Amino acid sequence: MKESKESRFRRVAAARVNKMIKMLQLLGNCANRSTYSYTQEEVVKIFTALRSEVDLAEKRFNESQESGRPKFTLSDDETAE
Repeated sequence: MKESKESRFRRVAAARVNKMIKMLQLLGNCANRSTYSYTQEEVVKIFTALRSEVDLAEKRFNESQESGRPKFTLSDDETAE
C-alpha cells in the first residue's frame, strides 16, 4: 500500500530534524576553547547564517498554508497579502 502524504511527511521531517539536531550538537563541540580558537565575530556569522536558513524554511511552511491567490488591490501603496 502506498504511504500517505501525511505519514511520509512525519517520517521524513522527523529524520531530518533529528539530523539537524545532531549536527547542531556537533557544532556545539566547536565551542571547546582547549581544542579550537575562534573569534566572537565568527560565532556571530555562524549563528546569523543558521537563523537565516531556519527563518527561510519556516517562511516556506507559512507560505504554503496561505491561499494561493493574492488579494486584489488598485493602490500602489498597499501590499497585497
